[in-house]
Amino acid sequence: MSKDILLIYRVSIISDFEIIATRNNDYLSNDSAGFSMKPILELSKKATTILLSILMLTSTAAIVGTVFHPANAASPGTPTFTNYELAGNPFRHGFSVGVTCPNGDGTCQNTEGEPAIRADPAGNFYGSSENVFCVIGGLCGGTFAWKSTDNGNHFTTLPLPDSVSTGSVGFSPAGGDTDIAVAPVLNTNGHYNIYVASLATAPPLANVYVSTSHDGGASFILNPTGATIPVDDREWIAADGANKVCVSYHAYATTNNLFVTCSYDGGTTFAQVANAFDANHPWHALYQNEIGNLAIDPNNHLIYQSFSSIANAGEVSCLSCFTHAVWIAVSIDGGLSFTDYPVYINPNTAVGYGHQFVNVSVDQAGNVYLVYTDDHNMYYSFSTSFGQTWSGPYQISKTPSNTAIFPWSSALGNGALDVVWYGTSYYDGVNTPDNYPMTASWQVYFAQNLAATTPGSKFTQNTASGVVHYGGVCEAGVTCTGNRDLLDDFGIAASPTTGLAAIIYTNDQYLNTAAEPATTRTSGSGVCTQSLSNSVDCSHTDIAIQTGGSTLLSTKHHVRASINFEQLSQTPSLNIQISNIGDGAIASLSIQLSGQPLTLSWNPAMPLQSGQIASTTTTNTPLGLVLTVGGIYQVTITATLSDGSTDSQTLNAIYTLGAGIGL
Repeated sequence: MSKDILLIYRVSIISDFEIIATRNNDYLSNDSAGFSMKPILELSKKATTILLSILMLTSTAAIVGTVFHPANAASPGTPTFTNYELAGNPFRHGFSVGVTCPNGDGTCQNTEGEPAIRADPAGNFYGSSENVFCVIGGLCGGTFAWKSTDNGNHFTTLPLPDSVSTGSVGFSPAGGDTDIAVAPVLNTNGHYNIYVASLATAPPLANVYVSTSHDGGASFILNPTGATIPVDDREWIAADGANKVCVSYHAYATTNNLFVTCSYDGGTTFAQVANAFDANHPWHALYQNEIGNLAIDPNNHLIYQSFSSIANAGEVSCLSCFTHAVWIAVSIDGGLSFTDYPVYINPNTAVGYGHQFVNVSVDQAGNVYLVYTDDHNMYYSFSTSFGQTWSGPYQISKTPSNTAIFPWSSALGNGALDVVWYGTSYYDGVNTPDNYPMTASWQVYFAQNLAATTPGSKFTQNTASGVVHYGGVCEAGVTCTGNRDLLDDFGIAASPTTGLAAIIYTNDQYLNTAAEPATTRTSGSGVCTQSLSNSVDCSHTDIAIQTGGSTLLSTKHHVRASINFEQLSQTPSLNIQISNIGDGAIASLSIQLSGQPLTLSWNPAMPLQSGQIASTTTTNTPLGLVLTVGGIYQVTITATLSDGSTDSQTLNAIYTLGAGIGL
C-alpha cells in the first residue's frame, strides 16, 4: 500500500527512548570499532534459495507509558540463572501434557527446538517450540507449548496447540517456525488470549496455522488460514487488546513481499492484509530482504515489522550486495498500511544483518529497539520517535563473546533492555559460523542495559547457560549443509511484575542430570547418549530463569502512565491512565501538552494511593495548538507526592487516527 494512504490514528505517550530490532543473514566479518568489513564468499540468497524454500519446509522458515522522577538504578548485581529441561516428549503417550518441570521423576524430556517465549501482564510465562523431527527427521509431532505461573520456577506442558495427533507419535498439519504471543488485555473469560503460530507442514508452506487459547492454555482452537497470501515462510505473531492478533510472513508466490495480516476476533478470521513494503520501497520485495519479528505497542497500537534489506533501488542488480541495511516498517493505522524507515545502513555492501533474525522490541514507555548482528558482533539502535528516526548502532557484545548470532530482546520500563544471543569465544576473521571448528563452544549470552536510550550507555554481559553446542552453526535454513541443531532462533521475555528474565533456548548436549535427563525415544536412535551428544538426537528445549541480580525493573519509579491521544470524528481525544507504583500517596497530578497546561478531572479523585489507578479523558486541547495527524508532541506529567516532593517527566506522544484495535 502507498504510504500516502496512511490513516494515522491515536496519539500515545512515549518517552525519549527508542526501538531495538535484530536481523541478519549474510556472512562477513568486521572489526567492532569501525565497521570495516572483510567479505566472505557466500551464495546469493535469491532465486535458488527461494525455490528451495518453496519446495521444502523451512525452520528459518498499555503504552504503559512512562515513569516519573526515576530514582537512580540500583547497583547492578550480576544476574544469576538456573537451567532445566522442559517436558514434551512426542514419543510418550499423551506427549507429556500436564507434566511440570523440573521434577525428580526423569520425565522432563523433550525433542523440541527453535523456541519462543512471552509474558502476560500478570507475570505468567508462555513458551512454544517445534518438534525438531518435523523439520530434520521427517516425523511430525506439531508444536509444543508450556506455561509457568510461578515466575518461571516451573513450567507445565500444555495441550499441543496445532496437533491432531492422538496416542503416541502421530501427524500434525503444522509445527514449523513456531512463534507465540499473549494478549495484553483480559478477554471476557478473565484470561489473556494465547496465540501460537506455525507453518503448515502438509503441504509445506501452504499457510500459517494460528492456534488460540481463550482459557489460559487449557485448550486451543486451530485456524489453518492465518495467512491470506499463499506460499508462506518464517511467520511471526504479535497481539494487541483483548482479541486482536497480527501475523507477518514472507509470501513467495510471485515476489518476496512481506505481509502483515490481522484478526480482530481472537484469531478466528484474518481479513485485514497489508504489505509491509510501502510504495516508495517496492524494491525490498525483489528477493533481497530478510524478515525479522513483529511487535505491537499495546498503548498506542503502533505495529512494527523489522527486516534487513538492500539500501536502495540501485542495488537491485548488485549481485554482491548483501542485506547491509536494517529497516523498520511502521503502521500507525492499526496495520492497514505501513511506512518503511531506515534504522541503520552500513556503507559496506558486503555486510549482512540477517544472522538471525533482526529483532524489534518496545518498552513500556514506547521506546523502540532493534537488535542485529553482522555474524560477528551484536549491535542495537533505538528510537524515541516511534521508529521515524534512530540512534545507533551501538555495540552490545564483547569478549569473550567474539562471535554473536541469533539475537532476541525484551524491554520494560523506560529504557530498560535485555538482549540474548548464542555466543562463542571463537572468531578467526575468515570462517563463517557454518565452518567453525569443534573447538568453538557456544553458550547463551545475556546482556542488560537499564539506560538503553542513552547513547553510549553500557551493557552488562554474562552467560546464562552452560555449553549448548560445539562446532559449526549453519544459518542458511533448508539450504544448510552443515550442522543445524540450533536451528534459527530462540527467545527471552521479562516479567512485567518482577523484571526477571526467562530465556528459552535449544541445547544439543547430553547431560543426563536430574534437571536435564537423557531423552528416551522409540524411533531413530532410541535415546540420547554420550556418543550422540552434539547431534540432533540430543536436541531439546531448555529454560534459563533469572534468579538474582539486576532486573529490568531495578530502576524504581513512583508513577507509570498509559496515554492515548487520537482523532475521533475530527475531534481530539486525550485519555490518560496513571498508576501509582510507588510506596506513598500521590496528592495531585498536573499535565502539560506542548508546554501548555491542561485542566483535568481524575477518576478516582486525588489523593491516589499506592497501587491505585486514576484515569481522565478530555477533548479540550490548549488554545492555539495545531494538531497534525501523525505529529509528535511533548507531554509533561508531574506527580506531587504526599510529602511535597514531585516526580516529573516529559514524554513524546504521537497523534493518530482512531483505528486502534478496532474494538
